[in-house]
Amino acid sequence: MEFLDSSIFDLSPIPMWLEDYSETKKQLEIWRAEGVVDLRTFLEEDLRRVTLCAHKIKIIKVNSKTLELFEAQSLKHLTQNLSIIFQQDMFESHIAELLALWDGKFEFSGTVINYTISGKRLDIKLRAVALPGSEKTLDRLLITTEDITNYLNASRLEEKNRILAEARFTYSPTSLWVEDFSRVKHRLDHLKQIGIEDFRTFLDVHQDFVNQCIDDIILLDVNQATLDLFKASDKEVMFKNLNKVFTKDMHQTFKEQLIELWNGKIHHSREAINYALDGSIRNVLLQFTVFPGYENDWSMVQLALTDITARKKAESYLEYLGKHDVLTKLYNRSFFTEEMNRLARGMVRPVSAIFIDMNGIKEINDGYGHDAGDDVLRRMGNILNRTVHNTNFTASRIGGDEFVVLMQGANETTVQSTVMTIQELMNIDNQYYSSHTISISMGHASTRDNESLEDMLKRADHAMYKQKKNYYEYLESEESVYISNS
Repeated sequence: MEFLDSSIFDLSPIPMWLEDYSETKKQLEIWRAEGVVDLRTFLEEDLRRVTLCAHKIKIIKVNSKTLELFEAQSLKHLTQNLSIIFQQDMFESHIAELLALWDGKFEFSGTVINYTISGKRLDIKLRAVALPGSEKTLDRLLITTEDITNYLNASRLEEKNRILAEARFTYSPTSLWVEDFSRVKHRLDHLKQIGIEDFRTFLDVHQDFVNQCIDDIILLDVNQATLDLFKASDKEVMFKNLNKVFTKDMHQTFKEQLIELWNGKIHHSREAINYALDGSIRNVLLQFTVFPGYENDWSMVQLALTDITARKKAESYLEYLGKHDVLTKLYNRSFFTEEMNRLARGMVRPVSAIFIDMNGIKEINDGYGHDAGDDVLRRMGNILNRTVHNTNFTASRIGGDEFVVLMQGANETTVQSTVMTIQELMNIDNQYYSSHTISISMGHASTRDNESLEDMLKRADHAMYKQKKNYYEYLESEESVYISNS
């Protein structure tokens, strides 16, 4: 009792209880005598047994910190409100205490939930130990109930934020990558230490440096959107096939990224080309950022890849429409004008042109309808596309049934060869479409010394119209012969 009468108990900064567990111990001995072996199962079968043991505990004394914590005015006030302080949340912790005593232990601890008399929830770190001399009877247990509510609230908030952050990563609709760039930073820092200043020139000279930095990157994690974007069944498959995702197309992109990092831009973005595991292309907007707190070593960075494949296809198609004729798939007049300006500014000569005008297209439209006429135009487009395929020549539809082939650096021999190719392809095509054969008039020319492209085009156009005139004069003569014979 001398210990209990000392000021240490009352002046302790931690809430302390002195309790008598002797009746609880006796109850455990009764159950053991009755053949109970598995105490936990026995108690969980009927939780009233737990309540019975709890009611056998006698509170002998508490200190002022205990009264303060639980908002009690006195020991009597405290004991009168035990039903508020110890609620059903205590069942599991009571069972743990009883199991410790059942196993012959003289001390136990755990985290429990209590309530103040006004109903405020408390997270309590409970520790109990039998005082010396009371180990057999357990009539004196010293119990501390330390309030750890603020600590656990902070821990719970941290856990909630961690789970939320993980969920944002895992379920983000954007492809996210977490990588370790620390070895890349080490390489860049080393170059600065040895005096490298023009980093772009250094990379142009030492192209293997880019590949070395790529090999230095450690991939830590990817999210589900990444697996979906690149058609990987799981992360293991993804990690094993990164060489298929990042092909040689990424070399220039990563080179520009390194230059950004060299210049201190640890947050940057650019477009890139990747590939899914099935080989299909992925145009992405790559956004790179070093996580806060990792600016000094880059050991934690994030790459966000937004799939812009559909947008790039739309842009490409719009660009295609701006330069191509939809019906024939040839270039249009707008492109032809731009190409003429480009060739005029260039120094390569000669420049040659073949003007083509289709014969009889109006008659086909009038006699068989515009669908038949469009089909003939498509066939002509196919002939010219095949003619300029694998060359630096261009074929354009500049009017309803007018076409021009521009040939940079082509001499007269090349022009004649191209004209023959057009005629041969047209003859083959007409064998398959004998009901609506293609007939054309062609004229060609090559630039002469000090001659402008406009003057060369006029000569080619004039040669084409001369052939067209001969064609219609021939038709008229044939028609006259037919009428006279009739």
